[in-house]
Amino acid sequence: MVVRLSPTHAGLLTIDRAVEFVNTSRAVAAGVAPGVVDYVAGAGILAVAYVPSRTFDEKDVADNLPAIAKLLRRRHGAQAFAGDFDMFTTQERYRQLLADHRWPVVPGYDELAPRAGRLRAALRTAPEPRVPCHNDLLAANLLDDGERLWLIDFEYSGNNEPAFELGNLAQENHLGDEQLIELTRHYYGREDEPLVARARLWQIASAYAWTLWGLISARTNPLDFDFDGWAMEKFERAVAQLNDADFDRLLTVGSASRDD
Repeated sequence: MVVRLSPTHAGLLTIDRAVEFVNTSRAVAAGVAPGVVDYVAGAGILAVAYVPSRTFDEKDVADNLPAIAKLLRRRHGAQAFAGDFDMFTTQERYRQLLADHRWPVVPGYDELAPRAGRLRAALRTAPEPRVPCHNDLLAANLLDDGERLWLIDFEYSGNNEPAFELGNLAQENHLGDEQLIELTRHYYGREDEPLVARARLWQIASAYAWTLWGLISARTNPLDFDFDGWAMEKFERAVAQLNDADFDRLLTVGSASRDD
């Protein structure tokens, strides 16, 4: 059995433990997550079954894209999650939280807001139907028991676009463009340039938004981890991608109407 004890800073990061419990239970029912053993409402305690397994690293993610795509399709095709997840709304909340506490922001972050606004407008155009997404696919949230893969840690789970799940997974695990193309091909079952572009746009949006998660965590999380450095790495990638010569083309292609 594995027991999660919710830290006091979780609420600042828009984590709802009641929603996490419901969504974990629905992921169990879909056959993609270890079973729930116990949940103590209001105490931030969630116990799930222990699965003898190996935790993925980023190389494992890159080496197992077909299996990951299959796992995600299984979860995405099952019962909807409780609540929605929106990366832009989350980013706004994080930015306001930093302002309210007068915590420092990475120099140059707000100067990117106009380009991030164009990104948001493009992704609000012709959205995909929402499906139940994990939304936080770090390599460490994927387990391999030798026969199959499992998803764990549904803190940020909620209904969202599939392209976000793919783009965020690519962002979190440093997948290259060709690997993202491969991932989208295995997920959608076809080559689709607009959907690849859309996933790339979400990849950029998530790096820009999760930068703020790192800055907040650096001031609230007691773990001995360089959250500021983690945030800066996200930000540097967001800067490079938002200013890339291909950005305008991605906005056009990724916001194109299509047949789902």
